Amino acid sequence: MRNPHNETLSAQGPQDRPARPEKALPERKCILTARHDGRGALLRLAISPDGLVLPDPLARAPGRGAWIGVSRADLEIALANGKLRGALARAFKGAPLTIPADLPDLIEQGLKRATLDRLGIELRAGNLVLGTEKIAQSARSGAIAWLAHASDARADGVGKLAQAWRVGEMAEGSGMAGVILPLDRAALSVALGRDNVVHLGVTDPAAAERIAGPLDRLMHFIGAAAPEGPPGTPIGIESPGGPAPATAPAAQAANDDLDTKGE
Repeated sequence: MRNPHNETLSAQGPQDRPARPEKALPERKCILTARHDGRGALLRLAISPDGLVLPDPLARAPGRGAWIGVSRADLEIALANGKLRGALARAFKGAPLTIPADLPDLIEQGLKRATLDRLGIELRAGNLVLGTEKIAQSARSGAIAWLAHASDARADGVGKLAQAWRVGEMAEGSGMAGVILPLDRAALSVALGRDNVVHLGVTDPAAAERIAGPLDRLMHFIGAAAPEGPPGTPIGIESPGGPAPATAPAAQAANDDLDTKGE
């Protein structure tokens, strides 16, 4: 006999059901430090059919891979003293390898591209707000989950949006200011297909998490520490009373004004 539309099958409520076990996240070992960490915290290296070692920022290249979790400075040391070659030789079981001299540059470029590509995906999905006034309006209404600024954003523009965000989050006095990206307005504008992209507001918390993946790897690799404390703690911006972020050159000041008028 069918149950009526709104009748439950048993008296057992959701609170009585056993919780689903959390799915264990896969871990990998850094070939240079032997430390284990989640895949999201490490960068995969792969080899091409002719033995060229290349970064695989999205961890999608076929075949065997090797994982590293060190900064660019540490990688350059390991490249110079031969430690990287030895670690890769063991990871790839003695396969003939060619390590590009500019591997650190290739990795940084790859991580930046992965971050920009993710931002582009989220823009097309409708999860990004661009333009200072639009971001400020959304932030004051509590609709911004994550706030970011180009590396050459002016301090006054950053401060204006940070204040609006704190008001919307009812977090005044917290120091929340958003993330200073290791990407300038030119890179953001080209990647997003918009003029003069200086500030970014993300409206969906899940989208913010997706952006954080490649961005965190990039920040770690270039030696920019991840923020401590609750979500929204700024990267690259001192707490109130500390130094303000560097301002953009005077020639770019007028361009920030353009950002307040459109996307």
